[in-house]
Amino acid sequence: MPPFDIDSETIRKLAELMTETGLSEIEMAEGDRRVRVSRATLAAAAAPVQVATASTPAPTAIAAISPASHPGAVISPMVGTAYLQGEPDAPPYVSVGDAVRVGDTLLIIEAMKVMNPIKAPKSGTLTQILISDGQPVEYGEPMMIVE
Repeated sequence: MPPFDIDSETIRKLAELMTETGLSEIEMAEGDRRVRVSRATLAAAAAPVQVATASTPAPTAIAAISPASHPGAVISPMVGTAYLQGEPDAPPYVSVGDAVRVGDTLLIIEAMKVMNPIKAPKSGTLTQILISDGQPVEYGEPMMIVE
C-alpha cells in the first residue's frame, strides 16, 4: 500500500467546518482513505460573573445547577473573543432581565477576523451573563442563561 499523503488543505477546511458548526469531530472518506479530525473539549466551565441589581433575588439552593449543564445555557460554538455589543459605544445587545425570542442576537464572537452573531436558542428571559465584554471564550463554554 502506498504511503498516505496528508492533504493539509482538506484538514484545514474540515477544522474550519468544525469551528463554524460547533462539532467536536468530523470524518471524511474517499475511496479506501479516511480522514478524521477531532478536537479535545475542555470540561472546565468559566466562573459566572454576577450582575447585581436591586431587583436580583438572592441565590437559592435551586440555583446550584452548573451553568454548563443548565437547559437554558447559551454555549459558545467556537473559540474567539466575545463582545456584548456591536460597537464600542453601542448599547449591549441584551441585559439581564430582558425578554428574548428565538433568533435574537445575544452577542457576537470574533474568530479569525470574522464577526459571528450568536443567536438565542430559545425564547425566555435572560437571567445571567457569564462573560464580560471582550473576554476570550472557548468552544463549549457557557456564556449566558436564558430561562
